[in-house]
Order: sequence, then structure tokens, then C-alpha cells
Amino acid sequence: MTGTERREQLLDVSRSLFAHKGFDGTSVEEIASRAKVSKPVVYEHFGGKEGMYAVVVDREVRLLTGALTDALTAGGHPKVLLERTALALLTYIEQNTDGFRILVRDSPVAQATGTFSSLIGDVATEVEHLLADQFTQQGLDPRTAPIYARMLVGMVALTGQHWLDSRSPAKSDVAAHLVNLAWNGLSGLERRPTLTQAPASHA
Repeated sequence: MTGTERREQLLDVSRSLFAHKGFDGTSVEEIASRAKVSKPVVYEHFGGKEGMYAVVVDREVRLLTGALTDALTAGGHPKVLLERTALALLTYIEQNTDGFRILVRDSPVAQATGTFSSLIGDVATEVEHLLADQFTQQGLDPRTAPIYARMLVGMVALTGQHWLDSRSPAKSDVAAHLVNLAWNGLSGLERRPTLTQAPASHA
């Protein structure tokens, strides 16, 4: 096994352990044992558990940020953008369950970035610009866009955390209900909401 292959193996093993046991519940000894290597090999590649955790979190942040940014910048009607973004988060959770479990835990590594809350803040900032444009077009005060952006993103993120464990109803249904509330409001909820566009991946 090459050094690069060994590094990837250690990251895969630690990612699974961090997801299911948390940072504090995972030891370098267990990572080494699962990977069938000695502890010095782990230290050689990452300098310790903190270094390994930082790499795992950074990868997940980049993966999720990329998916959400693609959804937000693809253009289209604002409702479709909202649908696409909700689906992007749910698809990430579906395909990267361990990664999302790590992101939603409180990061034990002292840093201002790389936490789920900072990631959600970054996404909210992207949404803020889109909302400000829409508010201006509709004669609403664009200065209120930042708070609405955080309401929307927070709602989607918290729903994603719930769906992480329940996985019910189906992904496309969850996205449709999210958009139903965000787009129509409580006073205008549809009885059986559906997405404007069918999701590209399976529900």
C-alpha cells in the first residue's frame, strides 16, 4: 500500500469512528487497530487525532459547500432555487451520512471555521444576496434579507438533521414540504405539495 493509499485508508477508518463515537470517544489506538497499523503510522500521517479530524471535517465542508453552491448559482426561478438547495442538502445527507454526522457535532478542535454553524452561516450569506434582489424587485426592504436568509437556511439545516435519522418521508417529499412552508407560509400551505421539478437522483 502506497503512502497516499494508507492516508486515505486512515481517513476512511477515522471518518466512520468519528461519526459513530464522536471525537472524544475515538482514540488513536482504535483507529490504528481498525486500519491494522501501528500508532506511529497514524502520527506520521496526521500528527495526531486532531490533525486527522481537521482533514476529515475540511473534506466534508468542501463537499457540502460545493453541492449547495452549485444549487444556489444554477439560476432559475427563486422557488426552484429553494427546491434545488433543499434537495442538495438532503442528497448530501443521503450519500454522506457519516460526514454529516461529523459536521453536526460540536467541533472539539478550536477553530472558527469548519464547524456546521459556520458552514450554515456561509450558505446564508449566499442566500442573502439572492433574497435581497428578490425583495428589491417586489418592493420589500432588502435590508431585511439577512435575517430571512438565516431563517430559511436554519429551517433547511435543522430539517436535514431530523431526516438524518428518520429518513421518512422520502427525500423529495421532505424537500417539497420545506419549500411549501418557506414559499407559501403557514397561511397558504398546500395540502399535498410537490416539487416544481423532479429531482435528478432517486428519492
